[in-house]
Amino acid sequence: MKNVMFSLLLCVLLHTVCSKSGKSKVNVYSRDLGQWGKENTLICHVSNIPPPPVISIDLLKNGQVIQGTNQSDLVFDGDWDYYLTKHVTFTPAKGDRYSCRVTHMGKVNNYEWEPDE
Repeated sequence: MKNVMFSLLLCVLLHTVCSKSGKSKVNVYSRDLGQWGKENTLICHVSNIPPPPVISIDLLKNGQVIQGTNQSDLVFDGDWDYYLTKHVTFTPAKGDRYSCRVTHMGKVNNYEWEPDE
């Protein structure tokens, strides 16, 4: 009987996790108005991350990982969805591309930063 109950509980948990897997939201933005040649802060905020919260965030310049980034602690809300933010000081230059690479549950997605100019 214990095995049946454990199996049922495991199935419910897996169903919940799988049904929430597309729920994450990613925002890539700058602290100030995005202008070429002006120092700013590049921010990648991932919210509503379903469990398990095994996730990595990389900030990229022209496809290369930017060094010296800072990352918040992994925080969760009452629904057990998680939130994570990574940021770095940068001075955007025309021709350079800035993005956020999010790896979660084996899936890798890239999100581009768009300047305001």
